[in-house]
Amino acid sequence: MAAHACCAPMTQAPVGVEVTRGSTVESVHRVHVAVVDGAGGLVAHAGDPSLLTFLRSAAKPFQAVPLVASGAADAFGLTEEELALCCGSHAGEPMHVALAESMLRKGGLSADLLQCGTHPPFNKPGRAALAGAKPTPLHHNCSGKHAGMMLTQKHLGADPARYFEPDALVQRRILDAIAACAGVPASDVRVGTDGCSVPNFALPLAAGARLFARLAMPQGVAPEIATALARLQRAMTRHPHLVGGSAERFDTDLMGASEDRLVSKAGAEGVQGVGDLASGMGLLLKVEDGASRAVGPATVEALRQLAWLEGRAFEVLGDWWRPAVTNWSGRLVGETRPVLKLSQ
Repeated sequence: MAAHACCAPMTQAPVGVEVTRGSTVESVHRVHVAVVDGAGGLVAHAGDPSLLTFLRSAAKPFQAVPLVASGAADAFGLTEEELALCCGSHAGEPMHVALAESMLRKGGLSADLLQCGTHPPFNKPGRAALAGAKPTPLHHNCSGKHAGMMLTQKHLGADPARYFEPDALVQRRILDAIAACAGVPASDVRVGTDGCSVPNFALPLAAGARLFARLAMPQGVAPEIATALARLQRAMTRHPHLVGGSAERFDTDLMGASEDRLVSKAGAEGVQGVGDLASGMGLLLKVEDGASRAVGPATVEALRQLAWLEGRAFEVLGDWWRPAVTNWSGRLVGETRPVLKLSQ
């Protein structure tokens, strides 16, 4: 698989999203999509389903698998809300910061050990709550993930301060979990360093979609991994505001609009993963140029064509599906519209 992913020429992706100014197309974004069934077989695609793709933050639910499977989550008494935060790219609102602090406190760990870096809160509620103060690593969207990794490292008897290093015990467990859920040997998973300093993983798009099929309906994996996936999926779908935020977050809005049918996780550079709890199918999408503005329109359109979203969901997700293009005066001057067509 590694040779195929690395050496095969990339199939040209179709234009998936157009941005207009007036009636004229001003910009376009090409989009690759892979959709697999519960057995991991490709059932629909656009562009190149073998495209080697870094998961970025779409990996977070699977990076949390060892936290649960190792017994660390129960040993430290983590709540369902705290597990949801581990799987999320949270907005840095007070509720997110408090949960990350709580996780570290349960492990007797200091926030000074967090290696994720610092950035301002992602959304208006988070920025308003900060009220001009300087953000800390706890405000970073990955602080829940990092806290979970640190707890796992400590539970495994290793130095929690080294949790982020590629050869740390927790990182080796995570790589094994990613490979198992994708159904590939660990040697086939490409590893790079993420924006938050921990390892991240590149897989062919269809193998990445297999992760989300497993998250939606755990099967074909060891019992302890299946149990962990089921707990993490339940945490995410019950607490979507902890995966994203109280406002302006696509994952939160998508899971809410699907009425408990979909589990969703975005990643940087135009990546989006979705699992369908009704069918056990999984989807992974990659905007070729990495543009985040194309993710919502392309994802919602793909889900419409797959009939994973119906009816009222399109009213709730309208601003993500076909966002308006406005100027600095707030006047409507165009739209961002999906033109993606899946081959099924």
